[in-house]
Amino acid sequence: MDAMFGRAKKKDAAARKDPASRTVTLIGKPGCHLCDDARAVIEAVCAETGASWEEKDITLDEELHRAYWEQIPVVLVDGEQHTFWRVDADRLRRELGA
Repeated sequence: MDAMFGRAKKKDAAARKDPASRTVTLIGKPGCHLCDDARAVIEAVCAETGASWEEKDITLDEELHRAYWEQIPVVLVDGEQHTFWRVDADRLRRELGA
């Protein structure tokens, strides 16, 4: 809670959300072994928490390619960047509020 303005900080608000209402997005490309590793972690964590997940291919989206090509795989939670390169399952669970 921000004492000066009486508002919940972003992380506090996110932690109170129901994990099943969250969406994890994996941004990657075919043939990327780190993307394969990230996908396995995301699939497992989302199965445990009930969060939904989607995958986007930077080779099919010029805007995503410009934004993330040096960082793939990139993981977003509800549209905001959570991590890149390696996905830590415990950290993702915490972000999802599980």
